[in-house]
Formats: sequence, structure tokens, C-alpha cells
Amino acid sequence: MPLFSFEVAKMSKIFDSIAILIKIISKMKVIIINGPNLNLLGKREPEIYGNISFEDYFQSLKNDYKDINLESYQSNVEGELINKLHEVGFSYDAIILNAGGYTHTSVALADAVASIKTMVIEVHISNIFSREEYRHLSLLSKHCKGIICGFGLDSYRLALTFLEEN
Repeated sequence: MPLFSFEVAKMSKIFDSIAILIKIISKMKVIIINGPNLNLLGKREPEIYGNISFEDYFQSLKNDYKDINLESYQSNVEGELINKLHEVGFSYDAIILNAGGYTHTSVALADAVASIKTMVIEVHISNIFSREEYRHLSLLSKHCKGIICGFGLDSYRLALTFLEEN
């Protein structure tokens, strides 16, 4: 009898370990990709972009969305953003992309978004439609699942909530 109890306890631990592995493996894998000047959040034009750094905000997102394997990447260089899209665009579940000023100017970035299989959600901290006219055009939007703008840093949170619920 003690041997049987030991075996049951051992099997129970194995099943618990398998359940944990399944939960880890089944987590949605999402990356937030930020473009030029977004490394200056918290310092740059706080009246438009707020006074919280992206690193601090990102940590709060990770705490609030524990069921999502959440990563972030930022570059001021167009080619590096394209390389990152190519790298993750066939293996991640979703990309939240704030391309900054490249949204309005980069055909190459739009082509990169069009060429990948992973769903992309376009995000902007400010309401691009209430700003300068050249910001009203997004070359990316037609290749994205949707666009969220104007809710400050919470634009990222809205994108994650959509992903979590769908």
C-alpha cells in the first residue's frame, strides 16, 4: 500500500508539471514594437505623450496581462524595425505596432507588415487625426487588423484587451 501511495503522489506531481508546461506553452505570444522617438516617452512632449517612460508602463502591462507572453522592442532605425517584423512575423500570435513617424512615410515598413502572417494591430498614443494633416495618413493601416489611437499609453492596453478577449 505505501508503494501505491508513493506512485499516486509521483503521478500527481507529473500531471501538475504537465499542466504548468501546457499553460506556459499555450500562452499567447505578443510583441510590442515601437518606432522612432518612442524611447523618449516620459521625456518628450509630455503634453502629447505623457510623463511615464515606456519601460515603466510596459512593466504594468506585464503585471496586468500575466496570461500573455509579452515582449517589447524599440528602434529608431527603419531597417531594424523591418528586420524585427520579419523575425517575429511568422511565429508570434500578434504584433502591436507603433511605428511613430514611419507610419506616415515608410512604404518599406508597410510592405513588411503586408508580407508577414502574424496579426498586426496599429497603435498610436496620440490621436493622429487631431494633429497635423500629414499624420492623418497611415501607410500601414490597410495591412493591419485595426488601429487604436488617442488613448495615451492605454492604447497599448486596449490592443492587449482585444487580443485577450478574441
